[in-house]
Amino acid sequence: VQLVESGGGSVQSGGSLRLACAASRSIFSVPAMGWYRQASGKERELVATIRDDGTTNYADSVRGRFTISRDGAKNTVYLQMDNLKPEDTAVYYCNAKGPVLTVEGEVGPDSWGQGTQVTVSS
Repeated sequence: VQLVESGGGSVQSGGSLRLACAASRSIFSVPAMGWYRQASGKERELVATIRDDGTTNYADSVRGRFTISRDGAKNTVYLQMDNLKPEDTAVYYCNAKGPVLTVEGEVGPDSWGQGTQVTVSS
């Protein structure tokens, strides 16, 4: 399953952006999907995840400002980012935690998107 992110861009501090991650195949089940980010010179870190049962988890740094959600078909995951801060500047990556089971019955491993840049200016 390939993942394609969209929605990144540049915004001023306090602004909002909405990221989307679309899967190339119709997903029947996946343990979790999530968003990670990597700032320049830093390691990739967890931002938010949503499990197959809908349970969500957030990094402390974004809790209360970001919201992860998923469409009913599980093919698209969103990240609503409000009250953005300069420290949120990073490349944001979408992840599907394997095994990913498609509606056609194919099983795939962990998948990552290509990343989308988010830049927040003060």
